[in-house]
Amino acid sequence: MRFAGVMMALGSFRFGMQNDAYQKLSRSASFRWEKVMRQGRAPALQFAGPDAESITLEGVIYPHFKGGLKQVDLMRAQAGFGVPLMMVDGLGWVWKRWAITEVRDTKSYFMADGAPRKIEFSMTLQSYGRDGTLAAGLGQIGRLF
Repeated sequence: MRFAGVMMALGSFRFGMQNDAYQKLSRSASFRWEKVMRQGRAPALQFAGPDAESITLEGVIYPHFKGGLKQVDLMRAQAGFGVPLMMVDGLGWVWKRWAITEVRDTKSYFMADGAPRKIEFSMTLQSYGRDGTLAAGLGQIGRLF
C-alpha cells in the first residue's frame, strides 16, 4: 500500500512534501555484548542480543509556505501520548513500532511579529521491540536456518 505524497507515516502523523518533509534520515543499530570475567586472563564477551535501533529524522519547515507553524508542536504532542507507533514508508514498507524519544527544533529568520520563517527540526525514534515470549522468539530463529 502506498501513501500518495507521503514519505513516511508514523502513527497518524505524515511526513511529506506538502508539510514537514525530512531531508535526512539516519538509522543506527547496536548490539549488546556482556563481559564474562575469567580467572587469570582477559574477559570474554558473550552476545546478549540486539539493542534498540534508533532513527533520527532531520528536516526544514518553511511554515508560511506550507504546513503552518504548529507542525513541530504536533510532533511533540504525538510523543507525549507515550504510545509506540507503527511506521510505514511511502513505498509501503512496514518498519514495525517505534517510540518518539526526542523532538528538537530551531527557529530562525523571524518576522516582525516574532513568527519564524524557517524551522529546522529533528525527531529521534527508538524501535519498540517485539512483544511476546522468549519461546516465540526462539521459534523465529529456527526458521532462519
